[in-house]
Amino acid sequence: MRTWRIPGCLTVMYVGALSLSGCRGGESNQPPPTYAAVAIVQRGNISHLLSLAGQFQAYQVVDVHAKVSGYVRSINVDIGDRVHTGEVLATLEVPELSAQYRSTQSEALRSQTAINAAEHEVSRARSLHVAVQANYDRLAKAAEQRPGLIAEQELDNARSQAEASQEQLDAALANLSGAKQGANAAAADQERVGALKAYTNVIAPLDGIVAWRYADTGVLLQQGTNSETQTMPLIKLAQSGLLRLRVPVPEDAVRYVHIGDIVQIRIDALDQNLDGKIVRFTRNLDLSTRTMQTEVDVPNPTLAITPGMYANTYLQLEHRENILTIPVVAVQGAGATGVVWALTPNNQVEQRTVKLGLRGSTLVEVISGLQAGDRVLLGDAARFHEKEQVIPRIQEEPASDMMREEGGVTDTQGNARGGQ
Repeated sequence: MRTWRIPGCLTVMYVGALSLSGCRGGESNQPPPTYAAVAIVQRGNISHLLSLAGQFQAYQVVDVHAKVSGYVRSINVDIGDRVHTGEVLATLEVPELSAQYRSTQSEALRSQTAINAAEHEVSRARSLHVAVQANYDRLAKAAEQRPGLIAEQELDNARSQAEASQEQLDAALANLSGAKQGANAAAADQERVGALKAYTNVIAPLDGIVAWRYADTGVLLQQGTNSETQTMPLIKLAQSGLLRLRVPVPEDAVRYVHIGDIVQIRIDALDQNLDGKIVRFTRNLDLSTRTMQTEVDVPNPTLAITPGMYANTYLQLEHRENILTIPVVAVQGAGATGVVWALTPNNQVEQRTVKLGLRGSTLVEVISGLQAGDRVLLGDAARFHEKEQVIPRIQEEPASDMMREEGGVTDTQGNARGGQ
């Protein structure tokens, strides 16, 4: 192998290998560039949702009693049947009511006959009085025009007859009034007994589902007249076409509950999601659980939701729209103010103090200190220092965030559990 030496520091070998030795020894060592993960300040929304376990209940549940005592002649429904308002649920056998009703019918007919007779008597008395009064008036007028023409005795007799006919007419009118009052009493009694007779048909008071049946054919049902009487009902009727979703709201969330607020509902047993509105709440805390019962009305026209089912409900506590948001990891501090590392237009790091608002699970609201489009550094702030030059790597971050707080939810098997 042959070698040539060339002045300088470059030695070329015949095999083609070049050896560089000490040619760049005089250059300074520059630090490698610093790469930084960066997020853009965006406008979005932040919401806080409280997860609560709720339970469906029928809108109304009533025990249907018999209004009159009687034996069950027939019962037309059984558990699980869907009934409608006014539908006959059962028919009772009450023989004495039928007899009473026939008696009142007879009394009503008798009273009407008495009225007819009294009316005829009034008509007769009125006709007689008109004739007698006309005779007296004629005699009195003739006596006035020609004194002495009519004997005083004859005039007195005519006057007495007119007064007597008036008294007979008054008596007939009184008898007619009494007959009418008697007829009214008979009609009222007939109406009363007729209403009781109508109660032998037990009618559904509302649309609903027969939740339980207590009586069978032939059973004697006692009259249910008041709530203090412990009588056996015929059936239990549940209004299930409209349900109440009852949700116990914790004490610290009561201030966020308002009529008309939207509640998101998840029914795991049916794999169904729906929305509802708060329609009422007790405005009173349960002293043992420190919760307030809150209700959402849920239509259930197909009866797919069964009373007693659990549901996970999500109550919106706080919500901010069209606000500046940045990732929580970009902020140092957990109070109302914090510190972020922002980038200048020439990619130099500068420290800024920001005022913060609502915090979500991954984002936080920026009230002041930053503007939309600004860039903030993510990650460990100790790696950076003021005016440091960095190479930004933009991280795609969502503009909106929703934080769910566990206040008590149900698992997929429908068992309630408390919040952690």
